[in-house]
This record gives sequence, C-alpha cells and structure tokens, in this order.
Amino acid sequence: MQIRRTLTTAATTAAVAALGLAAAAPAQAAEYTSALKIKGVQYDAPGTDSNKCSGGNTKNEYLAIKNYSKTKKVNLKGYVVKDAAGNSFTFKAGHTLEPGDYVSLRGGKGTDSDAKNVVYRQNCNFIWNNDKDTIYLHKPGGARADVHSYTKKTDDRDGNGYIRYHG
Repeated sequence: MQIRRTLTTAATTAAVAALGLAAAAPAQAAEYTSALKIKGVQYDAPGTDSNKCSGGNTKNEYLAIKNYSKTKKVNLKGYVVKDAAGNSFTFKAGHTLEPGDYVSLRGGKGTDSDAKNVVYRQNCNFIWNNDKDTIYLHKPGGARADVHSYTKKTDDRDGNGYIRYHG
C-alpha cells in the first residue's frame, strides 16, 4: 500500500507539472541577467511610522541597489522601482554606479548625492508595506532586472525591519 501511494504521488506530481499547474516558484527564485540587483530593503523604518515631511521617518525606509558587475559602470537613469500595489519611482537623473557600488533609494525629501550614494524619492509616503510586499526593479526598457517578495513573519528573522537579498 505504501509503495502504491508513493507511485500515485509521483504520478500526480508529474501530471501536474506537465500541465503547468505546479505551484509557482517564489518571485525571488528568478535570476535575471542585470548587473543591478536588490541588495536589501529596510521595509520597516525604525520607530513609529510617521510620513510627515518634517520630522517623519520615511527617510529611514530605503532600498539598497547594488552593481554586481566586476567591470561595468551602470547608469541608473530610467531604471524603475515598483511595489506590489503599483507605487513606483523612476530614476530620472543620471546616477552612475561603479562596479561593486550601491545606492540607497530613500523615502522622504532630501538632496541626492553621488558622494553619499543616496537618492531620495521626494515623497514622504512609505512605499514598502510592513507586513509583506514585492519589490520590482526594471531596466530602462522595461525588462525586469530583479524581483523579491517578502513577508515580515517569514523573511525578517531578527525583526529589525531589514531583509538582505544579495550579499
């Protein structure tokens, strides 16, 4: 009886896979050919959430994007960051990342700085949900560069509001 159950399970799994009905792999399982990848996200800014432009903490919510190329510089102009709800940010100014360099895309208002590797969204609203979300990074032509989904319960084991994706 146990052998038959194993064969039945294997046959069912093969049939489901052949029909394309297998459970979809998590979004973060896909690897893209882009040199730019999401290094990590501070999805839950420390402290009590306040999206006030003056005195709020949206600037402490950020997305780190890294150039993983060993030789190529990458200009961020035209790259788009989105969340699951469709909120988006487009890098409008040229910001070139050297090989191995990264930029922090922060909420709130501030002055972009190549020297400090920071770009502000110029928007005081939070973009990342504190319980779960999906982060999309698209190349200027629209092709996907990287994507990651998270849930606070599953992915933030130490509870500090930061999740690391690529080292």
